[in-house]
Amino acid sequence: MTIHDCAQRTDEWRAMRAGRLTGSRAKAMLAKIKTGEAAARRDLRLVLVTERLTGRPEEDGYLNAVMQWGIDQEPMARAAYEGRTGQLVETVGFCAHDTLAAGVSPDGLVGDDGAVSIKCPKSATHVGYLRERDEPAEHWAQHTHELWITGRAWMDFVSFDPRLPDALQLHIVRLTRTPAQFEEYEAQVVAFLAECDREEAALRTMMEVRRG
Repeated sequence: MTIHDCAQRTDEWRAMRAGRLTGSRAKAMLAKIKTGEAAARRDLRLVLVTERLTGRPEEDGYLNAVMQWGIDQEPMARAAYEGRTGQLVETVGFCAHDTLAAGVSPDGLVGDDGAVSIKCPKSATHVGYLRERDEPAEHWAQHTHELWITGRAWMDFVSFDPRLPDALQLHIVRLTRTPAQFEEYEAQVVAFLAECDREEAALRTMMEVRRG
């Protein structure tokens, strides 16, 4: 991968994500239904192709109150994690795959082989995480994508809520993936991006014909 030193959520960062499969989009890429293609997967393909044609991200940067809370609390969560584990977290911008239109914006890298995924959710959601020993199923795709892109051996899922009593504010779960899981995931990424390439090529051909 190549690490691009740009601040997350800036215009430069959004432009770098345009047309690429990112961690937040991985779940839609893996969406399946009994027959045909899942709407989430189809819509994602159209979004990526549109971004490639326009050079502009389709995301509008909208943030609701819950999302803004999570962003505002992330530095505190990172500091709490460092205090608990004694490990420093390196913040980075955008990590791009060297050969595929894919990338990720990790919440932080740890040492030579680790990473963190930080969530600062609603209090009830955080309490639900406290009751689980494994990662939340809804984040499996994102975490797999981040580990695959970065090549890290492990990731700590971190949930943080300073509104709770001190002993319950920080929750950490260590995540790993097997080589077989990475192989299966990469195969699905390659197949999906090939579909995006064909869609893009068809539209560019249409564009040339109409110009002609």
